[in-house]
Amino acid sequence: MANLSSLLDRAAADQPDRTAIQLDGLSISYRQFSDAARRLAGLLRSAGVARGDRVGLMMPNIPAFPVAFYGALTAGAVVVPMNPLLKGREVAYYLGDSGARLLFAWRDFAGEAAKGAADAGAQVIQVDDVDLNGVLADVAAAPADGPAEAADTDDAVILYTSGTTGQPKGAQLTHGGLTRNASLTAKTLLRNHQDDVMMGCLPLFHVFGLTCGLNATVWAAGTLTLLPRFDAGKALEVIGRDRVTIFEGVPTMYAGMLHHPAADSADTTSLRVCVSGGAAMPVEVLRGFEAKFGCIILEGYGLSETSPVASFNHPDQPRKPGSIGTPVEGVEMRLFGDGGSEVAAGEVGEIAIRGHNVMKGYWGRPEATAEAIPDGWFRTGDLGRVDADGYYFIVDRKKEMIIRGGYNVYPREIEEVLYEHPAVAEAAVIGMPHAELGEEVGAAVALKAGASATPEELQQFAKDRVAAYKYPRKVWLVDTLPKGPTGKILRREVQPPEDSP
Repeated sequence: MANLSSLLDRAAADQPDRTAIQLDGLSISYRQFSDAARRLAGLLRSAGVARGDRVGLMMPNIPAFPVAFYGALTAGAVVVPMNPLLKGREVAYYLGDSGARLLFAWRDFAGEAAKGAADAGAQVIQVDDVDLNGVLADVAAAPADGPAEAADTDDAVILYTSGTTGQPKGAQLTHGGLTRNASLTAKTLLRNHQDDVMMGCLPLFHVFGLTCGLNATVWAAGTLTLLPRFDAGKALEVIGRDRVTIFEGVPTMYAGMLHHPAADSADTTSLRVCVSGGAAMPVEVLRGFEAKFGCIILEGYGLSETSPVASFNHPDQPRKPGSIGTPVEGVEMRLFGDGGSEVAAGEVGEIAIRGHNVMKGYWGRPEATAEAIPDGWFRTGDLGRVDADGYYFIVDRKKEMIIRGGYNVYPREIEEVLYEHPAVAEAAVIGMPHAELGEEVGAAVALKAGASATPEELQQFAKDRVAAYKYPRKVWLVDTLPKGPTGKILRREVQPPEDSP
């Protein structure tokens, strides 16, 4: 059976009484999880949802999300995960573009969901309790007796990208690609098993949390402990309370826990492995976290379009801090120049990926698909280099590279230097228009609580450590930096102060 939901069937058969999902005091076993998913599948089928129909999910990290996700897959539907903070016009776009007929929406966001659904002609099912009990209590339809048939190449999820340019595009992720990515993540990277407790603070509507958190946990019949909204103090509390063994997060989460007032007293002795992805991990944050909490961080790399895992610092191979590791099983990576040919060893090029994990295409956008995958290799838009051992290093986003007077400046390199300053908590380096140079280098910096530093001091700190054309000519202090749903810093939304030249 190729249907991704067969992972849940297997886990429920092998470990029916083991805790699958927990949220504070609520605990759901695999038997209960599977039963709820099958009842939801019966509900969808009775509502006329057929194989291949799209179903939207607009919920935070509560048990209702996994139940609805696996229930929709069991019914043969294609899931469209959506950020619960979307506004009505955005909801209408996601539903209209995907053709979703039905949307499950958490009560706190039901107003915007209803507005968008009305514009798109879709039905909304409001979810009022964290485990979908209210929705399933009066289900008259018979539970589904098993997952609908699905081929490896059939769509399982349409995941909308962040839309850095133009409208978001829906990446078509298949049953086969998602199943294999979850399997190899669990087997070869996390090495998780039924006794592991995974921290589920990454949004489940995001591919990192969906594959590496939810699906990898279900593959191993382990436990996923959910945190609906990331808070560093709460995360440290839950790690100790639930004896979390695997923590997955983006760099800002690690920085938040490292600098939290409760960090010194937190009980993190249960942690076995930590994984970072979604953005480049500042080496200073990595080293500081490992020293304080006594747990190594393994960095990996992937995108919505690659299900997501493409490369990793494998646990059985040497780890290189600052590197995204080597390609995972069944995946190839290369570096291409602007002309479409591979770059020479040691040179910077655009990372391209080929393998089972690559999306089938962008939903309803054959031209965008052909541009992204012109020759079987998915062009990521990320610039990188590879060392003599085959380890890849992200240099920066292709579109965020700064060209100052003809010289390439990679924002991440300058950010790494700023992170070395003892007062810096977060930094984002951007290009600023300049009449003569084309672009000038600017840096927005958030300081650690209680720390002090002037923009001039930070500028000099960078100037002493990088080439003259690289250091930021403009540095300004901010309370916080704009972040995406996973906590990833969004450089494209950083704005220089109004008094900038």
